Amino acid sequence: MIQIDGLVFNAWGRRFFDRASVTLPVNSKVGLVGRNGVGKSTLFKLILGSLQPDSGEINVPRAARIAAVDQEHAATPISLLDTILAADTERDALYAELETAEPERMGDIYGRLSEIDADRAPARAAEILSGLGFSTEDLERPMAEFSGGWRMRVALASALFAQPDLLLLDEPTNYLDLEGALWLEARLQKYPHSALIISHDRELLNNSVQHILHVSEGKLDLYTGGYDDFERRRAEKLRLQSASRAKQEAERAHLQSFVDRFRAKASKAAQAQSRMKRLAKLEPIGETIEERVSPFLLPSPARPLAPPLMRLENVDVGYGDDPPVLSHLDLRLDIDDRIGLLGVNGAGKSTFAKMAAGALAIRSGRMQREGRIKVGWFHQHQIEALDPDDTPLEIVRRALPKISESARRSRLAQWGLGFSKQETTVFDLSGGERARLLLNLVAQAAPHLLILDEPTNHLDIDSRRALLDALNDYEGAVILITHDRSLMELVADRLWLAADGTVAPFDGDMDDYAKFVLERARGGAPAPTQIAREGKKKKKKTA
Repeated sequence: MIQIDGLVFNAWGRRFFDRASVTLPVNSKVGLVGRNGVGKSTLFKLILGSLQPDSGEINVPRAARIAAVDQEHAATPISLLDTILAADTERDALYAELETAEPERMGDIYGRLSEIDADRAPARAAEILSGLGFSTEDLERPMAEFSGGWRMRVALASALFAQPDLLLLDEPTNYLDLEGALWLEARLQKYPHSALIISHDRELLNNSVQHILHVSEGKLDLYTGGYDDFERRRAEKLRLQSASRAKQEAERAHLQSFVDRFRAKASKAAQAQSRMKRLAKLEPIGETIEERVSPFLLPSPARPLAPPLMRLENVDVGYGDDPPVLSHLDLRLDIDDRIGLLGVNGAGKSTFAKMAAGALAIRSGRMQREGRIKVGWFHQHQIEALDPDDTPLEIVRRALPKISESARRSRLAQWGLGFSKQETTVFDLSGGERARLLLNLVAQAAPHLLILDEPTNHLDIDSRRALLDALNDYEGAVILITHDRSLMELVADRLWLAADGTVAPFDGDMDDYAKFVLERARGGAPAPTQIAREGKKKKKKTA
């Protein structure tokens, strides 16, 4: 489907691709991986033609339909369902032609509509929208009523519905909840054409793609299998490369030693000349450069508090005079709990996190809370709220006014923000760098409870692993909200489900939850509250 030959691209003072070549198999799902900033999104723009290579070629079949999901759908007065149906341009054009077609042409039009299964299109669109979290009632709502995040889901739904020959997805799970990410993972497994997916979601890359395309040092390397297979094979490749380089360096040193000793000796001149030729022909083997990622520093609390950290008895919580978002909360959080908070978007997960952090008062019921508790609370809106003209050093000066300037700079360097980044404006930092700054900052006071609301949105796979390692070393309590299934599975030892206006323990593990989500998605287009209500029924049956 895609053939890249000798690609060279320079921009913004650096070289992104340096004679990179690769051929992607037809109708394959390929995960595009690499560190933040190496050029993954740039490659998409080169494929789409919005950027032009300095040299080399990118060949895609001329008749191939390509779709990319890189911005939210427009806020139009057109209904959600009609917006999705319009993404199938052939179906749309055929129905438009029917209105003015000559009688002799109508047979051909109806025949083609039958071939493309046009009658089933509304049901197919509704199934996709249900999987991405939209309710049946949403189908007739105009696009203008949806927020930007939901209009990003519409753009994704439109692309999946149109089924282009080549689907380009750039971090598609970043604007989905865990339920949407699980559904997308299953959907991509069945996608009938080619897809190239930039993702840092390990589970999606393990379960939904057949190849991994790795971008590193300006090159493109294709590996067969999922992400775990890629990691093993790349580690072995680097090991062999390192061993080959060491062997070559030893040979080079031996040859050079002979030349230096005997080049001036007449009886050995021919042999020395021969070894000089051998030296000249030795193709240098590149040095193995290990891409190291800075660790996260999540200091544990110095002294544990008496349990429980928090106990809720028949608690209601909400905003202003509106009805409660969550009611009848009966939960207990202990000093070593690792809670994974599940639930569709809008079910109240962030409201619960805000209450647990002490930023939202309860309305009724009883909340017992350890008075000396220190809470570190990270939520994704903190990144959006950063002043674009601020710098990491200024932010740390305000947060840590009592330590020295050199200590502040040292702290930032430990967090992965070296000297060159410390006085860079927030506007010029990557999303991953902003997330690193804030994640380390909220934890620097050694809190007893860490609340992390979608901490991985801007982190690459290696940074996510570093966060996992830090969380597993951290000795306080954790409440984790994330669409990253791998992180949820490896951190959380208890699951709570936000659904149907409350939060309660979920009886099962992540595999059970994934099966339940996919079963409900196949069952039609129920509203989130219906999904939640039936989820509670299933839990009672299996208790």
